[in-house]
Amino acid sequence: MLNNIQNWLTGYGISTFPAEIAGWVILSLGVLLLSFFSNLIAKKLILKVIAFVVKKSKAKWDDILLEHKVFSRLSHIAPALVIYFCSEMFNEIGIYLQRFSFVYMAFAGLSAFNAFLNAIVAIYRNFEMSKQRPIKSYVQVIKIIVFIFIAIIALATLMGQQPWALLTGFGAMTAVFMLVFKDSILGLVAGIQLSTNNMVQIGDWIEVPQYGADGDVIDITLHTVIIQNWDKTISSIPAYSLISGSFKNWRGMSDSGGRRIKRSINIDMSSIKFCDEEMLSRFTKIQHISEYIASKQNELNEFNNALEADLSNLVNGRRMTNIGTLRAYIIAYLKNHPKIHQKMTFLVRQLAPCDNGLPLEIYVFSNDQDWVNYEAIQADVFDHLIATIPLFDLRVFQNPTGYDFTNISGRQDIENTSKSKT
Repeated sequence: MLNNIQNWLTGYGISTFPAEIAGWVILSLGVLLLSFFSNLIAKKLILKVIAFVVKKSKAKWDDILLEHKVFSRLSHIAPALVIYFCSEMFNEIGIYLQRFSFVYMAFAGLSAFNAFLNAIVAIYRNFEMSKQRPIKSYVQVIKIIVFIFIAIIALATLMGQQPWALLTGFGAMTAVFMLVFKDSILGLVAGIQLSTNNMVQIGDWIEVPQYGADGDVIDITLHTVIIQNWDKTISSIPAYSLISGSFKNWRGMSDSGGRRIKRSINIDMSSIKFCDEEMLSRFTKIQHISEYIASKQNELNEFNNALEADLSNLVNGRRMTNIGTLRAYIIAYLKNHPKIHQKMTFLVRQLAPCDNGLPLEIYVFSNDQDWVNYEAIQADVFDHLIATIPLFDLRVFQNPTGYDFTNISGRQDIENTSKSKT
């Protein structure tokens, strides 16, 4: 084609050298215009038709392909195809144009394939299974393999050699590749183990103390696990560190349907005593334990009568205590609480006495796992219990405060004033 143009120009009396230059310019402009129009048709016509069809379709997967610009990136192949097929017109230089256009098409195809894989990940995330079996790390491995393969083909094409000839030389570079892709290999192995053993899923709440991470898993990639902490900061943790180290996953709590409440109230041991008739009369008016007190009194009376215990001494026989009655009240109160899970561990117990009094521990589960609601439930329960304790003639233990010392000082001043007056 180039020779025909040059001969045509020389036929009009143009000398050889200007005709050669003009022939190159005319042919180049013609190919460029042709590639420009092919690109225009691909983007302005074909892409718009595809977008119209996709939007009319009821399926969602094709919309995701359109959003990730899979079709748009494929359109870049059109002008390269024109140059590839027209390269033979340029005689000797045509082979180089053909090689460069082929390499361009290879990388344009790689870009479209990369967008396609991203779309596959986005489509997969619409399924519930994606939280348990994320595939992003595997997709990234495929991307690396395909990129290396395309790079070898492109290099072989530019050098005018077969790709297999280059592959034989890469065998000696295995150690270098192992070093370069060390993190990718470790990440792939870790991703397989995490997925196979179902250790981490997207949406799990995990704690990784060595990295200061505490929050929800929002993504799992080839190299990292992305965590959004409760303060809304983002932590990126190497995937293999979850295999080599330790972490806490709160998924078991989420799956159980309850969230643990474990907290103690310290009781001043000097306020613990046996219940007398006046105390029992007051306690009987408390609805949650009125039946308990009646049945407990009958039980103790039968036991003491059978033992013929001398009740003139408080030590003899069995008697109700204010701390035991309080514990019975707490159990009854929590049994009737609408936000306490009744089918999970339910325990109100005494711990070993210590310098800070007698710990009375509440070990139950709320049926609402939401953090804000959970904290409100826990606070409401202990607000009520702390306010209730004085009604059982008990005191909550706390170390002396400035208020206590002020009261002591005030009482001493009053006593000294009264003594001076007398």
